[in-house]
Amino acid sequence: MQNHPFEKMAGLSSPNDSKIILMVLDGLGGLPTKPRGSTELETALTPNFDTLAKEGVTGLHLPVGAGITPGSGPGHLGVFGYDPLAFQVGRGALAAAGVGFEMESGDVAVRGNFCTLDEEGRVQDRRAGRIDTKTNNRLCEKLDPIELDGVELFVQTIKEHRFLAVLRGEGLSDEVNDTDPQETGRKPIDPEAQKSGAGKTAAALKQFAECARKVLAEESPANGILLRGVAKKPEWPSFRDVFGLNAAAAAAYPMYRGVARLLGMEVLPQPETFEEEVEQVKEHFSAYDFFFIHFKPSDSRGEDGDFQAKVDAIQKADAIIPALRNLAPDVLIVTGDHSTPALLKSHSWHPVPTVLWSPTCRTDRTESFGERECMSGGLGPRFPATDLMPLALAHAGRLKKFGA
Repeated sequence: MQNHPFEKMAGLSSPNDSKIILMVLDGLGGLPTKPRGSTELETALTPNFDTLAKEGVTGLHLPVGAGITPGSGPGHLGVFGYDPLAFQVGRGALAAAGVGFEMESGDVAVRGNFCTLDEEGRVQDRRAGRIDTKTNNRLCEKLDPIELDGVELFVQTIKEHRFLAVLRGEGLSDEVNDTDPQETGRKPIDPEAQKSGAGKTAAALKQFAECARKVLAEESPANGILLRGVAKKPEWPSFRDVFGLNAAAAAAYPMYRGVARLLGMEVLPQPETFEEEVEQVKEHFSAYDFFFIHFKPSDSRGEDGDFQAKVDAIQKADAIIPALRNLAPDVLIVTGDHSTPALLKSHSWHPVPTVLWSPTCRTDRTESFGERECMSGGLGPRFPATDLMPLALAHAGRLKKFGA
């Protein structure tokens, strides 16, 4: 818990019957496609987000720090109040938690992508055309029997093009690089030990990647794999212990279910759609104090480079707001875990639009929910993401006075 005021937060916590909803639109922040143009969020017709902005307080949060492009794990940890620099975890551990794989002490987990390779082994599509989950299941059944030297291997489907690989054995390390080159036209990177003692793990992952390519040679479009986020399971203070909240997570994608599970949130049964997530919140609203709702399409469409599709996704999320407001939460926050501009087709370092609505808000002059409006909002143009949870607790009346 170094570099984080968790002890102070626990001492100020004051339980009551208030309800807090945090809605995360993955990759929400964007960029215009021409000078002085509008971002995806500014282009979208979002009457409900705009009303929250007028009645609440807005700003732009920094997921990690100025100029730092966050992964999805660090981005979510920040909005959950955990300093991403102090609480680091690889995608592998998040993926394992997300699909409910029980990691043992010493296990190493890796998040994999099925990908498309050309005849010379260069990556043509990092996501193999976003194959469906049924195809993924079939391919994982072909990979799971692979035998590695001195290491036990488990391969399990996550969703679409993503899969989980877990290594079990003596002397394994998480100090191994990713094999994903992060761009097309390049060959996958060889796994290499980043520190002394990680050689066994690097060798096992290299053997796995080579065997997988042989096993998948006749497949199309998923004839290769990319490995990311080699990780062991972290031991972190729970969300309940830190913030005094009985929290529930409504998320369809395993990775975000994994983040929530690692923090000790109750992860609700896996829904298929965003609308089902909202129905879960309605169904369980009396049982929990805090609800995390995750919306993925805004990020996926940004990574696809499809500006209009991201606009459409944001409009779809906006339409859900009346159903959440009808539940009469004491605090409703809408934000993202990071920015994913369609212009860049990737995560970016840009601060993330945020609106916090509560009857106890000191409203600002914001008239709509967008990057430029949020820049002049009351939360500030670049406030730390870790401030969101203390602000949510304060607006919910859940923090006592500090000092005499």
